[in-house]
Amino acid sequence: MANFLQYKNLLVSKIRYLCELINTIKNMNQRLKMLRQLLVAILVVAAIGGLSSCEKYTYTPEVVNPTDSVHFQAEIQPIFNANCISCHGAIKAPDLRDGHSYKALTAGGYVNTPGQTSKLYVKMTSAEHSPRSTDVDKQKVLIWINQGAHNN
Repeated sequence: MANFLQYKNLLVSKIRYLCELINTIKNMNQRLKMLRQLLVAILVVAAIGGLSSCEKYTYTPEVVNPTDSVHFQAEIQPIFNANCISCHGAIKAPDLRDGHSYKALTAGGYVNTPGQTSKLYVKMTSAEHSPRSTDVDKQKVLIWINQGAHNN
């Protein structure tokens, strides 16, 4: 933090010096040219400072451990409730409402192993459906299918 404050104070003092230098120039065209150069320099320094700090704020998506047991009622059905039942209620197949979803998925051929080829996972990761659920949701569904798609 101390280095940042020293850097900031140095930058402010240099900007003040350049502004005073610009004020001593009599020719207006030269003054405008110097002001433009000063503005560009300030923007470049600000951009470099801003972009260099992005590294410590990177986003690392959550990863689900594939060896953990995934339970249908506790983890998969809530995904359907939050993201799917507005379209896949009683009208559009598969019916993903609580109490109907497991039977609709298994009887309709939506879950088969390997999970990457199952109809449910392929649909969830398609461009049409992908924005509706998170990557973690998709990972959980894939793991659940690969674990045998049990109604637990």
